[in-house]
Amino acid sequence: NQVEMKAHIITIGDEILIGQIVDTNSTFISKELIRIGIEVSKIVSIGDFKDEILLSLKEAQDNYDIVILTGGLGPTNDDITKDAFCDFFNDELVHNPEILIHIEKLFEKFVDNPINELNRAQAFLPSRAKLIPNLYGTAAGMSIKEKNTLFISLPGVPFEMKSMMTDFIIPQIKKEYKCPVIINKTLI
Repeated sequence: NQVEMKAHIITIGDEILIGQIVDTNSTFISKELIRIGIEVSKIVSIGDFKDEILLSLKEAQDNYDIVILTGGLGPTNDDITKDAFCDFFNDELVHNPEILIHIEKLFEKFVDNPINELNRAQAFLPSRAKLIPNLYGTAAGMSIKEKNTLFISLPGVPFEMKSMMTDFIIPQIKKEYKCPVIINKTLI
């Protein structure tokens, strides 16, 4: 008798709340999780505020097995999610030289758009975080397991997030958890 696993998805971004963009990320993540037997029990969208992220993390702690956040990792909004992770997990940002090399390589292609300090700052991650590589962008993902909950933070850019989910997150979850099978019938 396998235990049902519950997931919670949090999308971060004012652009979702004001209807500027449609949140397709949670739809994709839900489908990926259901496919491996993890039920998504809750999806919320919140604004780009550290206090809101902290409140969401606190509410999710121990109530869900897996919490996936998307957004708040880009160079434009000062890596708000990383700051929130540091506060929530009582951690600090440390420099990751591998990510800096990756960011610099990505920028070699853009002659018109040289690398700046905001881009370089993306090489700082919470010290306890397990790195999730982003092959297509500058914002690395991160995961931290705290008590009974695995917290995963991914960038909000859909094509970056999707490859991270399929190439890294789903295989990691399948390896670390015994996932039940969910049978889903649609009757028309």
